[in-house]
Amino acid sequence: MRVGRVEASAVRYPEPNNDGKIRSLTLVRVETDDGLVGWGEAITGGQETSLAVAFVVERRLAPLVVGADPRDVAGVWDRLRDATYWDGHGGLVTFGISAIDMALWDIAGKAAGVPLYRLLGGKRRQRLPACASAIFATGDLDRIGREFRAFVAEGYRYVKGGWGHDLSIAFGRDQRRDLSVARAVRDAVGPRVAVIVDVAALAGWDSSHAIRMCRALDDAVDLFWLEDPLPEQDLDGYRRLHAAVGTRICTGEKGWHASHYRGLIESAAIDVIMVDPGRAEGVTGTWRIIEMAAAAGRAWNAHSWSSALNTAASLHLAAAASNTLLFELKPVASPMQHELVTNPIGHVDGWVSPPEGPGLGVEVDEAVVRRYRFGAEDLDR
Repeated sequence: MRVGRVEASAVRYPEPNNDGKIRSLTLVRVETDDGLVGWGEAITGGQETSLAVAFVVERRLAPLVVGADPRDVAGVWDRLRDATYWDGHGGLVTFGISAIDMALWDIAGKAAGVPLYRLLGGKRRQRLPACASAIFATGDLDRIGREFRAFVAEGYRYVKGGWGHDLSIAFGRDQRRDLSVARAVRDAVGPRVAVIVDVAALAGWDSSHAIRMCRALDDAVDLFWLEDPLPEQDLDGYRRLHAAVGTRICTGEKGWHASHYRGLIESAAIDVIMVDPGRAEGVTGTWRIIEMAAAAGRAWNAHSWSSALNTAASLHLAAAASNTLLFELKPVASPMQHELVTNPIGHVDGWVSPPEGPGLGVEVDEAVVRRYRFGAEDLDR
């Protein structure tokens, strides 16, 4: 069995979980010479970036993959990283490697006739607590209350909110508003539901402010964890914060590779390491980071707020890991979750389980890929 073709598609779609704002990502389709197809994703975000990654995949990386045995996932991963030592290890190339690696794991599972989690050593747990992961309507406390009450009514026992549909008033930018938002969530979900809050990027917190806010938020709502209160590179600030509070601290979603995560883990200041297989060198890279975190006694969490492909890959990793606390889901049906695949992932009574089909276990509807695909000529439309 050999890789016969590698294709990439930039797709864009309105995200109902972000007030219909347009989001984009890059999907990668790998086909073998005997007809097996694997799918992967890069969580690229911007439309121009999604197009650029698609170009890099097809012109820079595909020639290194075509002709290889897709079941030799680690070997291909090493080859891609070695060949891109100058232009990779972060950015567009690493996005592309992440998507290709995910697609190869999908093929490897299909070739073996087993779910991805089996290739990772099997499930450590049959199911995981599902967490409704939402963007705050920071300017409308009544809406926050309605939305979070609905999550609990749907069976969620963990909820997370952060950032903001309007980034000018995003969570983290105003102390009084931040506390009001957090209290609105706690009032809506009651005392028994775990609450996580996520500080918007570029909020400008330093360690002193993070300590004050963490204490105030924890006193007000009893946080399950506080996410991204400081830039990831501010390890000294994270050490000061961790030493001053008893709240779990989570960060890591912006990381690209193991050396970055080694710094987070060895700082001993991060309780929950956030990793995204659509960014952090795929399933292969993410699994190595998860094992590193587990060896240090740290939990990990999947940053999988994207398509059903990333969700599926992350869920297999989460089920196979010993150090997973919960699993986040978009609480409102989304095109890249509920149209892209014919068997979307969801929770049952607040619990979520990995798909049991071979590979990633989700079936892509290629007509949907074509429907949402766009090119450079579409950028101004």
